[in-house]
Amino acid sequence: MPTTKTAIVTGASQGIGAGLVGRFLEEGYNVVGTSRSVTKSTNLTASSRLALVDGDIGDPKTAQRISDTAIERFGRIDVLVNNAGIFVPKPFTEYTSEDFNTLVSTIVGGFFYITQNAVRQMLQQQSGHIVNISTTLVDQPMAGAPCALQLLTKGSLHSVTRALAIEYAAKGIRINTIAPGVVNTPMHENDDHEMLGKLHPIHRLAEVSEIVDAVFYLNGATFVTGEILHIDGGAHAGRW
Repeated sequence: MPTTKTAIVTGASQGIGAGLVGRFLEEGYNVVGTSRSVTKSTNLTASSRLALVDGDIGDPKTAQRISDTAIERFGRIDVLVNNAGIFVPKPFTEYTSEDFNTLVSTIVGGFFYITQNAVRQMLQQQSGHIVNISTTLVDQPMAGAPCALQLLTKGSLHSVTRALAIEYAAKGIRINTIAPGVVNTPMHENDDHEMLGKLHPIHRLAEVSEIVDAVFYLNGATFVTGEILHIDGGAHAGRW
């Protein structure tokens, strides 16, 4: 089996995902990056060490193409970062069935199908690490930031992190989740950063590099599994 490690990053075309792809390549990994239109991303260029796969991560056929690409191109899957997601803030009674289906497909289906495939390969290797990107709002909702349906789906990632950590600890597979606050990504480039910064006790936005650093901390912390790591300027700690 090849010894160069391979990482899969979902939601890879910009922001945290693109930052993770770049860091994994710098660290010597082979990488499979995916999003709906990642091949059109101006941030990433396919190469001998970077495979790009377009598709809806909530579709099991996309998940199969991603895992097949990792195995066929690079021979293994060592790290999966479930970064793909969307943000749909609304008062609870204004969510539509279309909102529900979209969020469940992208966040829950987008975790389930690719993670199943990755775990199957990791079991053969007897090693692997899965990291989910969630939100600190799961543990510390805020008045004025209604997003209950978002949290219904993201909260499932926190629960499954602990469940799978226990299920696979003896098999050499770890699973952790990062729960960020508001991150300075293209999603927020036109927003009021000063106002958003006040949503954290440390009054600023997180930088992409800080989320990437957290992923790599967990990746190297071989005795850490089932962890929900908050990168949120202290927001999860309580009222401020």
